[in-house]
Amino acid sequence: MKAAEKAAKSVVQSAASTTPKAVAATEITSSIGNKTVGPAGTAGSDETSMPWEGWFSSFLRSKLGTERYDSLAKTVLYRPDDPMNLEQLPRPNTALKYSKENPDATIKFRSPSPGSQPTVRMPSYDVGAGPEGNDPFNVSHYTRDTASRDADPALPTPELEALKLAMLPPDDERVIEVKAALADGPGSSPGNKGMFATGKTDYDPAGLRASMSANHAALKKSLDDNMPDHLPTADWEPRADEIVAWHLERDLPVPIGGTGWGTIATEGRVARW
Repeated sequence: MKAAEKAAKSVVQSAASTTPKAVAATEITSSIGNKTVGPAGTAGSDETSMPWEGWFSSFLRSKLGTERYDSLAKTVLYRPDDPMNLEQLPRPNTALKYSKENPDATIKFRSPSPGSQPTVRMPSYDVGAGPEGNDPFNVSHYTRDTASRDADPALPTPELEALKLAMLPPDDERVIEVKAALADGPGSSPGNKGMFATGKTDYDPAGLRASMSANHAALKKSLDDNMPDHLPTADWEPRADEIVAWHLERDLPVPIGGTGWGTIATEGRVARW
């Protein structure tokens, strides 16, 4: 009994002596200013927790030699040169080569880790999101989606349909019927004029904030107000004469516009964590 009690006391004393070190190693620091909580240190240990891993291959390599071992591995194993050892995700200490121009350049998975980076700055809302530009709760996109305008085959472009009908016989009954339907506009989605089950609302006179009050006339006006009014130009236009001269000197057909897209530097294609 005394021997067991003595052994227990020694275990408790040794645990008490190591506890402050363990607490110091895992000390948590917090910052109220930027609302982040994380460990005091961000550098991890490179020491493996499985030192016995790979002992069999090391034993064979020491007995057979590097050349004979590599020949045997290529015959028996599947993809023995895989840098990640056929694992789906690389280990934190696995350095992968990514550049043919610089064979010594390597990158590690999640290095530097996202937890050690500054906090992402997220604005409270987009200043120009709402119709008035100051409503953080109005995040509707269809009222500003001019790129998809007139893409619905059920709602063709009135101007374009009018040009088509102008080229058809005006006395044809079918043409007259289609012209009348085009003048009346779409009969669907007239909107509820702001009358909901809870009563009439006036927070959005246009009626585009809710699907029950949305209507074609207000949507058309909103899209008209958001239509782009700039004249975009291609980035190769300042180099147009240079592009033409380059192809004529080499007796090559001159392309329409400048080419060369996709020629990105190798470093630009490496993922940044």
